[in-house]
Amino acid sequence: MTQETGERSQLAVRSVTARPRRCMLPRHPKEGWQVVTRTTLIRNQAVALFVVVLACASAIRPSASAGDNMFDIDDRQSGDFRTLHGTAWRLVTDQVMGGISEGQLTTDEADGRPCLRLHGRVRLENSGGFLQAALDLTGEASGAFSRYEGVLLDVYGNGESYNVHLRTAAARLPWQSYRASFRAPARWQTVRLPFSRFAPYRIDTPLDVRQVRRIGLVAIGRAYAADLCLGRLALYRQPQDPEV
Repeated sequence: MTQETGERSQLAVRSVTARPRRCMLPRHPKEGWQVVTRTTLIRNQAVALFVVVLACASAIRPSASAGDNMFDIDDRQSGDFRTLHGTAWRLVTDQVMGGISEGQLTTDEADGRPCLRLHGRVRLENSGGFLQAALDLTGEASGAFSRYEGVLLDVYGNGESYNVHLRTAAARLPWQSYRASFRAPARWQTVRLPFSRFAPYRIDTPLDVRQVRRIGLVAIGRAYAADLCLGRLALYRQPQDPEV
């Protein structure tokens, strides 16, 4: 083989290998074969994978569970004060109005379970008398109240009574709220508080769950040592009987 012939052969090889690799896919039994490049295949596979991921993400929502009969607001898995919906717990005490109650809000564990812990001493001097873990509600968490029947809490306490306070857009003064009480034993217990149990406090407007903007866990009303752990905060409704 001459040098010129060899160079032409090498050019032909490079020309072939530089072309995109192709495979033959059947388009339809009666329509023959369709030529599809590897680039097209990769792009189609990527699009299909993206569609599957979006479908899974929309089908699995961390806030909804048990066939949508529960809506989780906080499952205490964040490791800090943030909830599932981005807002964070904060401590409010009667010191904002001159009281002398002292408390702390911490992330902790109770019987091996992560929790939000409200603890301290409630005192009545100077017209005070409360410690509160307060959570502002926005977006999906606020809008979900109208679709459920009440508030669900997993709590671990010290045998004392505590309150859940709801504040709506109608509660314009600091002391106005809708209140329900529960007892927290020294073990984990699930508490369900239907919205019908929340009584208005120093406000004439009936509770409108469509306008709930804040929820609070409150030690209030008497002098005592408070120690309350929250392992879960959710909204609940009773399962519906299947239609016959």
